[in-house]
Formats: sequence, structure tokens, C-alpha cells
Amino acid sequence: MANTKSAEKRVRQIAKRTERNRAAKSRIKTLQKKAVSAASEGNSDEALKTFQEFAKAVDKATKRNIFQENKAANLKRRTNKAIKPA
Repeated sequence: MANTKSAEKRVRQIAKRTERNRAAKSRIKTLQKKAVSAASEGNSDEALKTFQEFAKAVDKATKRNIFQENKAANLKRRTNKAIKPA
């Protein structure tokens, strides 16, 4: 448990950031699943649109240091490869 006021504040800040980061990661996972499922159903327009939204969300998360640059690149590459045949 935090002993000082500043430590208590840090605990509150970390909790806020953790929640924000968790929400961003969850949104990215959902968009990735949407894009891949749309591609597997043969709906290439929907898959492309969702992939663009997914890539934008990943780039924003990278900018806010939720993901490292290489992780973001791998996520986008793998998702793009999965929807490419559609």
C-alpha cells in the first residue's frame, strides 16, 4: 500500500492509464477480428474499410506508447496478410 501522498496519487494515475490502455487494446482486437471475419465471409469492401480503421487505431496506440513500433507493424502486417486473399 502507498505510504505517501505522492505514492497514492501515482497509484490513482496508474489505474487511470491502465484502464485507458486496456480499452484501446480491446478496441484494436475487436477491429482486427471484424476485418478478418469480413474477409473470410468474402466481403472485401467491409474488410478493407475495417482494416483502415484498425490501422489508424494501431498507429494512434503506438503514438501514445501503448504498443511498440515493431509490435504495431507486426499487427498490421499479419492482419493485412489475413485479409489479402479476399
